[in-house]
Amino acid sequence: MKILAISGSLRVASINSALLRAAARLSPPNVEVRLFRTVGELPLFNPDLEPRMPPQVSALHAEVAASDALLIASPEYAHGVTGTIKNALDWLVSFEPFIHKPVAVLNASPRAHHADQSLRETLKTMSAVIVEEASISISLLGAHLTEDGMVENPTISRAIRNSLLALHDAVVLRQSEQGPSFPLP
Repeated sequence: MKILAISGSLRVASINSALLRAAARLSPPNVEVRLFRTVGELPLFNPDLEPRMPPQVSALHAEVAASDALLIASPEYAHGVTGTIKNALDWLVSFEPFIHKPVAVLNASPRAHHADQSLRETLKTMSAVIVEEASISISLLGAHLTEDGMVENPTISRAIRNSLLALHDAVVLRQSEQGPSFPLP
């Protein structure tokens, strides 16, 4: 199973990006978590560019299409989501493979509830399937934990693993309900 992780932060020392990298390291053997590393290279959304999609957007589309689910972590700025994550999502609004895609939202700071609610509203509007059992808030802000620290902390690593298992189970259930992806004779 393939999960695409997208961070809404461009900071080198971002706890949201570190959380997603920790998730990649803690993923079960049958789950590959891949971080979309070029989110900051996406051009600003402009529908006029869609007929000749910029290569950065084509790369995002290819990654989303190849993924069974998404894992999103984003900080809160001014009581909202970052422009980075909003821009990435804007490029996915009319992208059909995104529709009904299972998504887990990771929140690295329970104080960031405005962004969390806004992100969820945007995802629901875009017809994503938010997997609540996999969507978690972890108090990392001010904890001074690195990616290694998150992996080594039993409480945090358990929460991340449980999130990934819940997302995995939701994808498996969705695939079993949909049946084969090819036409039957």
